[in-house]
Amino acid sequence: MRIFDTHAHYDDRAFLEDMDCLLKDMNQQGVERIVDIGCSMNSSRKIVEMVQIYDFLYGTVGIHPDDVDMLTEADMQELKELSAKDKILAIGEIGLDYHYEDVDKNEQQKWFERQLDLAAEEHLPVVIHSRDAAKDTLDIMKAHNQQLCGGVIHCFSYGVEMAREYLNMGYYIGVGGVVTFKNGKKLKEVVEYTPLEQIVLETDAPYLAPVPFRGKRNCSLYLQYVAEEIAAIKNISVEEVYEITYSNALHLYQMNR
Repeated sequence: MRIFDTHAHYDDRAFLEDMDCLLKDMNQQGVERIVDIGCSMNSSRKIVEMVQIYDFLYGTVGIHPDDVDMLTEADMQELKELSAKDKILAIGEIGLDYHYEDVDKNEQQKWFERQLDLAAEEHLPVVIHSRDAAKDTLDIMKAHNQQLCGGVIHCFSYGVEMAREYLNMGYYIGVGGVVTFKNGKKLKEVVEYTPLEQIVLETDAPYLAPVPFRGKRNCSLYLQYVAEEIAAIKNISVEEVYEITYSNALHLYQMNR
């Protein structure tokens, strides 16, 4: 069993007291690789430092749509410099989030496109966050797709029709704990439709822990329950899920070149 968690936030305060022990323990139990995902300037800076401490930890840098309202071009220049650091694999998580309407939509779109441009300039894949913003996200992704070198739609929350659009563009679908929820019917349908070769496993730790840990702090070991659910939906072995999604993750993050 080889586990690759393609999306986690171990820089989060939820892991402040036991991050070191937890990461080392998970690695010893089969979590071979973890990508810690940037979501602000501060987290991106922290991740650049963290990935130098653990052989199995990699990172991305990027600004989540909830944090773009104070961004400047100087930040973009720093983000570009951070993206060139050792073991930084992608730009993300970036995108649109219209759920709470805290940040102006035009501002979100401006900095989403700016970060897509940065990913294209640096030849890095993208980690896309999209919540309650299906059409605008897709329109922007389509407009930039020719310049980009792939990526993943993180925590996929739309239906099969939207999944088809991204799959046809060559993107991976990030599947995490939601697929185990009773109200996760839409994601189960997407998993059934999506070729296993375009699925990657993710936790979004410390968030979105799968059943039976729903509501508690998530961690990469809990991907076992996500893999088991995918295997059940697709009527294949859990070992095949681990094997194929591991290979997919290497390809997603350009680690197999």
